Amino acid sequence: MYLGIDLGTSGVKAALIADDGGVVADATAPLTVQRPQSGWSEQNPADWWEAVDKAIGALSASDRAAVRAIGLSGQMHGAVLLDENQAVLRPAILWNDGRSAAQCRELEAAIPASHDITGNLAMPGFTAPKLLWVREHEPEIFAATRTVLLPKDYLRLRMTGDLASDMSDSAGTLWLDVAQRTWSDKMLEACGLSVSHMPSLFEGSEVTGTLSTEVAARWGMERVPVVAGAGDNAAGAIGVGVTAPGDALLSLGTSGVTFVATDGFRPNVEGAVHTFCHALPGVWHQMAVHLSAASCIDWAMRQLGIGSPSEFFGLAQQVEPGSGPEIFLPYLSGERTPHNDPSLRAGWLYCDDTTTPARLAAAVLEGVAFTFADGIDALRAAGSPVSEAIAIGGGSRSRHWGQIIASATGTQLSFCSGGDIGPALGAARLARMGATGEDAATVCTAPPVEDTASVDATMAKRLEPKLHQFRRATRALAETTKGIR
Repeated sequence: MYLGIDLGTSGVKAALIADDGGVVADATAPLTVQRPQSGWSEQNPADWWEAVDKAIGALSASDRAAVRAIGLSGQMHGAVLLDENQAVLRPAILWNDGRSAAQCRELEAAIPASHDITGNLAMPGFTAPKLLWVREHEPEIFAATRTVLLPKDYLRLRMTGDLASDMSDSAGTLWLDVAQRTWSDKMLEACGLSVSHMPSLFEGSEVTGTLSTEVAARWGMERVPVVAGAGDNAAGAIGVGVTAPGDALLSLGTSGVTFVATDGFRPNVEGAVHTFCHALPGVWHQMAVHLSAASCIDWAMRQLGIGSPSEFFGLAQQVEPGSGPEIFLPYLSGERTPHNDPSLRAGWLYCDDTTTPARLAAAVLEGVAFTFADGIDALRAAGSPVSEAIAIGGGSRSRHWGQIIASATGTQLSFCSGGDIGPALGAARLARMGATGEDAATVCTAPPVEDTASVDATMAKRLEPKLHQFRRATRALAETTKGIR
């Protein structure tokens, strides 16, 4: 069996797959996010390790003993700063942290060729501007920093003692020459760093080390190999067979992502589209990224006093999509595609004295669907003609929400078995490839399709005027927040 470990924002998931690729078992352990100030987002790496230990411990002893290799996946862009003794210097600054907007401008001014090197706009969520923020506001921490790791790679360090990363995750730092798949001296120097601060680079299925004697004994495993793995989106794509050029997935996790595999490095920064390495050699991908997707459900549940996601979705389904006047702007942490604006914020608009909790809940589902419509339009403008995609992530369990997204975006969605396991499954597949030498065509197949959401023409017609109103409201909100950027 092969173990995939996915370090998410809201929790850690561990998934075991058998030799035939089927999911044998999975387990989760929750995590929380600390927000010291508005727009900030941090976690303690020690909490990640504790959650991994809990998730692994929840698997049966016999399953753990049968593990032959381990793959890692995780939330991208986070900055884990280590001193000369590999001790953590401060809480990790996460992907949805918006504090470094000024540093993004500083970095692009310092390296005019940054778009050509990295394939991306400098955004506050990326790792490089976070280090510039630390250098300016916490100089003693910056001076003590000897190594910068991404979140999943901190787990690797705890598991194997190795400082290593993969191409897909590293492409999200703004320190990688994405076309050449190597660290960029120019981008590192602009941040006061060098290659010596960076982990070694590997492709996703390459072995980076073996489980330490101590950890192997604690988990009841042999000293099995650990492969490089992937950033969460690339791992999710591996898990559902999105590997060939033009293949696409739509992820409804804490954040929202539309991911399209490409056969080359084709950046398009005008619409804030991301261009990263895939987890397979010689493959890249484009992404539209939305900082708040399923996290909007959790937020709205708290505001409405709703105790469970099932209750929330049941409430939303009492309202015909597109029928209420309410608009929800889902920018809890700002937005990336297509706005690249960390100062945007969330809220309900156009409420009146007839507004009900059901209509507010329905507006949340529609608002997230509208952000996907914006992102998919940006991808289409960037040369990726998305017409169908595989839906993954916890939010994909709601077929009702899937139908709204399909109709708002003009994209057919397929729901596959194992889609809610997502990146952990992809990490396990990469572990299998590393252990057996099998190729992606053999291992990275698409799971069976359980259901499909096609575009509902009637629903699309009802949603269209609300989408236009949503876009006008977003533009107006952006104007009001210019002074606080």
